[in-house]
Amino acid sequence: MGTITIKLLAERLNLSTATISKALCDSHEISEVTKRKVLDLARELNYVPNAYAGSLRRHKSKTIAVLIPEVADSFFSLALNGIEEVALAKGYHTLIYMTHEKVEREKAILKELVGGRVDGAIISVTAETASFEHIHDFNRRLPVVFFDRVCPEIDTAQITTNDFECGYQATQHLIEAGCRKIVMLSISNSLSIISARSEGFKKAIADNNLSEADCHIIACTEDAASNYTLVKEIMSGPNRPDGIIATVEKLTTEIYLACQDLGITIPTDVKVICFSNQSSAVILNPSLTTITQPAFDMGKAAATALLKALKNNELPLADESEVIPSTLVVRNSTTGGIKN
Repeated sequence: MGTITIKLLAERLNLSTATISKALCDSHEISEVTKRKVLDLARELNYVPNAYAGSLRRHKSKTIAVLIPEVADSFFSLALNGIEEVALAKGYHTLIYMTHEKVEREKAILKELVGGRVDGAIISVTAETASFEHIHDFNRRLPVVFFDRVCPEIDTAQITTNDFECGYQATQHLIEAGCRKIVMLSISNSLSIISARSEGFKKAIADNNLSEADCHIIACTEDAASNYTLVKEIMSGPNRPDGIIATVEKLTTEIYLACQDLGITIPTDVKVICFSNQSSAVILNPSLTTITQPAFDMGKAAATALLKALKNNELPLADESEVIPSTLVVRNSTTGGIKN
């Protein structure tokens, strides 16, 4: 006998291919009697959907994929801990994939996974991800949940924090500390989080009637050396800022190093605030004021939403979306040495 397909099983049992597929996936829509008939015939004919199906009865791998840009960022490390805590408690394994901020890598991973290695995916998209058709393709077959860096175009759970409000709050904090020339260092504007933080920054600047010429957003890259050079140029210029907001954690090192090499004192000459979860913020000199994100809780929420969808494939995943607030933690990098 040739390749055993769902179509052949359907013909043998006089059922639709959709019914066969749902029975193999242990769908709650199919009666136990029908599931038994389908599974018995599948075993008899040695039908195996893919190499990763750990159990023909469930037709599930009991594995979820997590796609993140990197693990060096403390936010993603903490989020992974939250995801793993929920997954392990529910008997699921976690496969972690790093995209290294490359959209082609993201596409290749999802293409590989759609064959059955995992039951669903939790994704934080890359800085290069400007279109989402590859994620749409994956989501047509398997459930997807986004966290932090999301895709509003896809109707599914989006686990985020209040990025607009935090962008506003960070800017307002610097203004109240005496800053009047504030720059926001940003990465890809296609990212949902960066766009929201940037809009919050602009709103705070407008609300306080500050000059857009003195307060603006500067695009950085993924290259640390280039960012260091850029910060040095900014801090050496005639219109040197007295406040800096870093939208991502990785920019902190370049800001501190550039200021140190130029003999610029934080916070006397420039005040610095960063979106960061790094534990070393308290031991930096000076200690770093941060917008601390609820990374662990966001990871838990993302995993909880995905596993609920795997238990009930009729669940409207978009209803599981959640916004978990971040916290401003004031430290020495924005206190003292107020300038007007």
